Amino acid sequence: MKRPIWSAVVIAMITASLGAAPAHAAAPPSSTAAAGAMNGPVDPPLYDETADGGTVRVNVVTESRTDLVDAAEAGDTLQSFDTLPVITLKVGRSGLDELAAQPGVVSVTEDVPVPPSLDQSVPLIGGTKAAAAGMTGTGSAIAVLDTGVATGHPFLQDRVIAEACFSPADDEYSATSLCPDGTAAEEGPGTADSETGACATIDACSHGTHVAGIAAGNGTGIAGAPARGVAPGADIVAIQIFSKFTSEDFCGPGAAPCVLSFTSAQIAALEKVLQLRRSGTPVVAANLSLGSGRYTAACETDPRKLAIDDLFTSGVATVVASGNNGYGDAVSAPACISSAIAVGSTTDDDQLSSFGNRGTLLDVLAPGTGIVSSVPGDGYASKNGTSMAAPHVAGAFAILREAFPTKSVQELESLLESTGKTITYTGAGTPRIDIGAALDGTQPAPEPEPTAKPRPSVIVNNTDYAVPDPGTAQSPITVANIPGNAPKNLQVHVEATHEWRGELKISLADPNGKLYPLKTTSPTENGGTIDTTYTVDASASPANGTWTLQAQDTSSGATGTLKDWSLTFPTPFTKTGSFAIPDPGTVTSEITVSGFSGNAPSALQVYVDVTHEWRGDVKIDLVGPDGTSYPVKSTSGTENGGDIKATYSVDASTSPANGTWKLQVRDASDGATGTLNGWSLAFPSYENQTRYSVPDPGGLSSPVTVSGLTGAAPKKLRVYVDATHEWRGDLEIHLVDPNGKLYPVKPDSSTESGGTIQQIYTVDAGASPANGIWKLRVEDISQGATGTLNSWTLAF
Repeated sequence: MKRPIWSAVVIAMITASLGAAPAHAAAPPSSTAAAGAMNGPVDPPLYDETADGGTVRVNVVTESRTDLVDAAEAGDTLQSFDTLPVITLKVGRSGLDELAAQPGVVSVTEDVPVPPSLDQSVPLIGGTKAAAAGMTGTGSAIAVLDTGVATGHPFLQDRVIAEACFSPADDEYSATSLCPDGTAAEEGPGTADSETGACATIDACSHGTHVAGIAAGNGTGIAGAPARGVAPGADIVAIQIFSKFTSEDFCGPGAAPCVLSFTSAQIAALEKVLQLRRSGTPVVAANLSLGSGRYTAACETDPRKLAIDDLFTSGVATVVASGNNGYGDAVSAPACISSAIAVGSTTDDDQLSSFGNRGTLLDVLAPGTGIVSSVPGDGYASKNGTSMAAPHVAGAFAILREAFPTKSVQELESLLESTGKTITYTGAGTPRIDIGAALDGTQPAPEPEPTAKPRPSVIVNNTDYAVPDPGTAQSPITVANIPGNAPKNLQVHVEATHEWRGELKISLADPNGKLYPLKTTSPTENGGTIDTTYTVDASASPANGTWTLQAQDTSSGATGTLKDWSLTFPTPFTKTGSFAIPDPGTVTSEITVSGFSGNAPSALQVYVDVTHEWRGDVKIDLVGPDGTSYPVKSTSGTENGGDIKATYSVDASTSPANGTWKLQVRDASDGATGTLNGWSLAFPSYENQTRYSVPDPGGLSSPVTVSGLTGAAPKKLRVYVDATHEWRGDLEIHLVDPNGKLYPVKPDSSTESGGTIQQIYTVDAGASPANGIWKLRVEDISQGATGTLNSWTLAF
């Protein structure tokens, strides 16, 4: 159930028939009939069916049960229900007109009769692992709404705990009841036994026994039987919902007699399951292996939806076969109902069954080809169809209910979907259930709480923008987490190409719209590349907000592209002055850092400017806000007098970033003097804000260029990723160093559902150079879900 349950019936006209319509109803509606019903609740083909004075069976859905009294006046009542605002009537054309005029009527659709839609399959879906874990579905019941069940079959013996029959008879449809006593409804022991009454002589009545065996058969100690169904410990509620038809108008040429199920019978059976559930019978799933029609969107006006919604909210999953028409983008009804669980079919080698309907409305897959299960006469036979796939899922619900008794039906469904093996096909991908994986309790991982993004020092947007000729291209960069105003020496790097560079005027707009000119037009610049860093005094502008680079082509006749630009915020954490260094002794200078989250980087850049008559006497240490001391420079016997103007990389990741940092400069030996002229702290962090769509499946790379650092990258290089994806588990992420070495960042996962990733990952990149082009490689490893890389940050 990938779609939400609606709390009320959506009032909309059904645009496709609810089933494989009988021959007399197969013609499209006339223009007159369609026009008469265009804005009303009556399904247009019904007007054609009654145009010659005939009558038709219809299911009428009303806004409330109080509206049923008026609706019943439109025709003869065939079936009423105890709790639902639904009634089944036999009406003519005048009755349709009367129903169309009643404000309380939501929908009027034909009561369409539809057809029915293990040794290798149970191990394939993890059933043997469930059995090994002692999980057999004990304590739950599975309702099989079908052609009845051979209740005395040894594969099912002693586990059918309730029976009922809803089998309408209607001469105009050539339909007779299959209930043992010949009535349209019967309840109690024996009423759904397919080996008694009229069903005993009809081959098609074997369908329900086969379905029940797949869901809950137990072959222990039975010669020639499959080892087990999916949930051999579960009980069975058997409900007969089919009628016998003798007319080829309904069965098809040469196919009479046949068994078909009226929609009204299915609604009555679903309501019976709800009554059993509410009275204490532990029904966990209702199986409907039937259907017809072709739906590419949820069929929310189907009259069965109200009952299926009620079951879902009461803790019962309605599991429905998707149909056997081979549609690649559609399912049948009632599988198209949003609150139903639509099941498609696979083979034993995890290929899609050629006959199975599939597409975006499909919820899960299960084996449905060559499935051996019980049939009347104490025998066993192989059958194919989504009818065989659905009871695998119904049985799985019984297993999971035993394993996870406190979880809701929706949580159990999510568990089956998230732990299944995804089978990818044109237009979609659907999980084939794996009960063994689901029993591991590997539920969909919740979307993680966002991690604070590292404060950037360099922000890049390398999206290509064509510069209009003439006109202006604009490229944004959004700055956050930098307190106060922008610096006096904000650096703006621009890379662009143009057939006549002199026509380009480039400006930087601050978050308030204030313009800072970067490049003016020039009659002397010809075609080529602009790759320039501009320095701007932007101290009058707020640092945070969206900055925009504007590249204006001031004259027509030449074209160009804005390729890349970046903002660099030089470190604001600087101390200057002249501080005498005692000889011997120590001078201490302090810098207070704020505006960061978490700890300091593992490649904190410490710039020191010292003059000394004998540099070898000088020892320098950095002390973090927590008192941790980090060596910066040691003494040396070979360094003579002069200046120390150097940047040192310090792993300060054990100390908090914010607080008072101290530089301690010590003269270890007397006889030479010197001064501390200044020092600074830089927190290098490179952010790429270019937004990329992730191919489905496929990969992309997003670069940042690192420069000005020394030596190797840190062992605790931080990689912040901001990505959104419909199935996060499909994403596999690597960091690529300047030499092409791959570092794993995030693995793919079967348990991560859709959502947003805003997380920091730590990589040991000590074997890689710090400077150069680093790339984030994002791969979608499975088809069927899409997403974007929104931004990423490399924090040293």
